[in-house]
Parts: sequence; structure tokens; C-alpha cells
Amino acid sequence: MSFVFLAAVGVASLTSCSSSKISGLGYDKGLSSVNDTTLPLWQGAWITAAVVGIFTLVLILWPAVFHRKKNDEFPKQTRYNVPTEVAYTLIPFIIVAVLFAYTARDEARITKVESATTAMHNIHVNGIQWSWQFTYDDAGPNATVTGTPAQPPTLVLPQGEKVRFTLTSNDVVHGFWIPAFMIQMQNLPHVENHLEFSANVLGTYPGRCNILCGRDHSQMLFKVKVVTPSQYQDYLKTLKVA
Repeated sequence: MSFVFLAAVGVASLTSCSSSKISGLGYDKGLSSVNDTTLPLWQGAWITAAVVGIFTLVLILWPAVFHRKKNDEFPKQTRYNVPTEVAYTLIPFIIVAVLFAYTARDEARITKVESATTAMHNIHVNGIQWSWQFTYDDAGPNATVTGTPAQPPTLVLPQGEKVRFTLTSNDVVHGFWIPAFMIQMQNLPHVENHLEFSANVLGTYPGRCNILCGRDHSQMLFKVKVVTPSQYQDYLKTLKVA
């Protein structure tokens, strides 16, 4: 069992590794600063789950194939095998503990934000039933884009520049979720949550609310459009004029 014990520790430690040869397992690499932190954890968790699943399958099939009943003799019974019971207890505990440790570390990195005065860009994201309001502080306090279920708004972000988001809600709990960027945080009534990341690849990405918030929750959509820094400044000018 010592080999299995060491193997479990080694497999769980894969969550700390990042390799360009490993598939993104449903996510593209490098789309945002959050992906750079979250993707290795995502990959390691799946690899760990695969190895544990294969090992468990072997344990199930081994006795079925190699220890089938050959005669009417009652098989030898083994009870109170302390090393086996200790190993079966410690191995899952170590795997969960390692996954938890790396998850807590990466969560701390993702949720770390600068103050509003030192951040490069500040955007307020307000959840409303059932759409979104995006207020760009760089363009002034009244530079707000408000969407509707029929006309979802677009969140414009500058490529490669960090943006500090302040998340709020006017009514109930909403979830600010950009799947491609592997990021989600709640919009809470009367509470400000903060998030900071940079979008690194030009393009348009879907966003949505991922917390059931009422009748038209499924229509609470938005788009994220990543543009060059110069295009972002031009966009802010259009908001100032409006």
C-alpha cells in the first residue's frame, strides 16, 4: 500500500503544475489573467480524478476477474486489516487536502485587487432584474450602459490592461459570470464585491447570470468585447459624449 499512498500524493500534486501540452479540458489558454491561475488547477483536478477513477476501477475488476469462485470452498475472510484501512482513510484525505490547499491559494490570487485609486481602470457592474448596468469610471460617473433582456449590453474591456470591477445588485443576488475567462462572482444587494483581471485576447465572449434570480433569469445575458487600448479610449469618448 505504500506505493499507492505515494502515487496518490504525486497525482494530487499535479494541480500545482502547468504544461502547454495538457489540454485545456474545455477552456482556452491565456484568454485572461484568471485563466493563467485557474487552468492548471482545473487540469490537475481532472487528472487526479481520472487516476483515482482508474485505480478504483482496477480495485473493482481485479477480484471479479482473478478471484472468481472456483469451487464450493468458502473463501478466506480477512477482517481488521489495519494497514489497508489506514491507507484507504489517509489517501482520500491527502488528495482532498492537497486540492483544497491549491484551491485556496489560487482563490486568494484571483480575488486580490488594488484600491480604486491605484487601479488602471474601474468599472461598476450592477445586476438588475433582469439585465446589467456597466458604469465606466474612466468616462465619468454618468457613463453607464444599461441593458434589457431584449437588448443585452456589451462590456468593453481593453486588451492586456487590468480592470477593477465593483459588483453590486439593485434587488436580489445575481452572478457575474464570464465562462471563457473562468471567473464568477456574486452581485449582492447592499454589498460591494471586488474583482480584478485583464482580458488578453481580442474577441467577443458571452457572459451571463449564473444564479437563479427570478422569472427572466435565462435572459440575463451580456457580451464581453475585448478591444485594443486605443479602441477602448475611443469607446470611453463616445460614452462621455452621450
